[in-house]
Amino acid sequence: METKDQKILDEILESHSYDQTAVIGIMQEIQKVYRYLPEEMLCYMAKKLHLSEAKVYGVATFYENFSLEPKGKYVIKICDGTACHVRQSTAILNEIRGLLGVTEAKPTTEDMMFTVETVSCLGACGLAPVCTVNDAVHPAMTPEKARELIKELKESAGAETGEEAADEN
Repeated sequence: METKDQKILDEILESHSYDQTAVIGIMQEIQKVYRYLPEEMLCYMAKKLHLSEAKVYGVATFYENFSLEPKGKYVIKICDGTACHVRQSTAILNEIRGLLGVTEAKPTTEDMMFTVETVSCLGACGLAPVCTVNDAVHPAMTPEKARELIKELKESAGAETGEEAADEN
């Protein structure tokens, strides 16, 4: 683990007073910084909290919100709950996956910009079909709205890196 990463983790652990009962909160902060839970950080965390690595991994794998795999800068979650499903969320999922060149088996783009996931319910059934981008809700989605959303995200990503985003239309 790099010194910079160790410093970040030490600050997170210190902010939780190295409290073993704060494992979930510590993991949430790590994931907020890195967008996933790096293995070396979980091992370091276990050592510093005087917990077994198995216990720490048990928590990390029990909760669906935690990821042990790197995720893209933009995490797009498409709801496939009943209300969204009957309103054609699958067409939206297929459109977004097609635009980004990702699959269920490989949900993250090579450039680490986008991760596409399905979720059982986002709790916004009245807005169905719905998706989120980094927890920002996008209601009443259609394949056309999905194309526009991806275009905007690519342009935003290009502007941040100083590159021109490729126009997919």
